[in-house]
Amino acid sequence: MNEKELAKRLGEKLGKADADFVREHTGFVIGGVAPVGHTVSIQTLIDEDLFAYEVIWAAAGHPKAVFRLTPQQLAEMTKGQVVTVK
Repeated sequence: MNEKELAKRLGEKLGKADADFVREHTGFVIGGVAPVGHTVSIQTLIDEDLFAYEVIWAAAGHPKAVFRLTPQQLAEMTKGQVVTVK
């Protein structure tokens, strides 16, 4: 599924979020958006291609901080929906 198909499936137009939108909806600055701990509940979609890796790295609330995890841990902690994006 490509981005157009994903937008159709979600029933929404996809676009790039600006810095104000990101901060308002997550509480984090761009570059530091952690997968959890957002100020509001958000829908999380996880690209299935991440599961090709044993280890991934996610932002940890600051643009210069990351943490190590597995794709499975990401899916569990975010309750994210795994989707095909390509």
